[in-house]
This record gives sequence, structure tokens and C-alpha cells, in this order.
Amino acid sequence: MHAFDVLGDPVRRRILELLAGGERSSGEVTAVIQQEFGISQPAVSQHLRVLRDNGFASVRAEGTRRLYAVEAGPLREVDLWLERFRGFWDQRLDALATELARGGRERRQTTEKKETSDEHG
Repeated sequence: MHAFDVLGDPVRRRILELLAGGERSSGEVTAVIQQEFGISQPAVSQHLRVLRDNGFASVRAEGTRRLYAVEAGPLREVDLWLERFRGFWDQRLDALATELARGGRERRQTTEKKETSDEHG
């Protein structure tokens, strides 16, 4: 399965978000996902399996519990693929920063003019 097929599912993205905060038991993940998405425990287990089988998550046993954690490798691959597109939004973000700075200067100048006219008026 391609990385974007794995990440294309909102349940799997949410599971990864949960795991990004640190290792979680399958029970903890299942409780949150069932509450937010209203899906069954077997369905959550299937999503965890997809993440594990595709390298996005690892699992380790601790007694009877199964603890899941994020694996960064596939996410780095996605990040590398996205790298070629960052220039598109970096330019726009730079332009936005320039416009915001210009707007801030204009507001300060207007405020200063108003304060000066109030002092003399």
C-alpha cells in the first residue's frame, strides 16, 4: 500500500496523531477512535494493523497489553516527497508575511497620526 493510501484515511491519520503524543495501548487508541468515529473495536484493530504492516506504527507486548508507537521512516519519505512542493507555499507565505508587515506599519502610522492630531487638536 502506498503511503498516501495509508494516510488518506482519516481514522488512520487520527491514530497517528494520538501516537505522536507517545506510546499508547491498543485499548486507549480504541476508546478514543470509537468515541470520535463510532467504529467497532475490530475496525480500529484493522486500522492499527494497516499502520503496522506499512511501517507507520510499531507494536510491542507488555504483559497482556499491546503498546503502539509511531515509526518515523515512512513519514520521512512523505516529507521528502512533499519537499519539492514547499516552494509553492513558501513563496506565498513570504508574500503573506510581507503584506502583514505592511499592514502593521500602516496601522501604526495611522495610530501615530491620530495621537498626534489629538494632542494638538
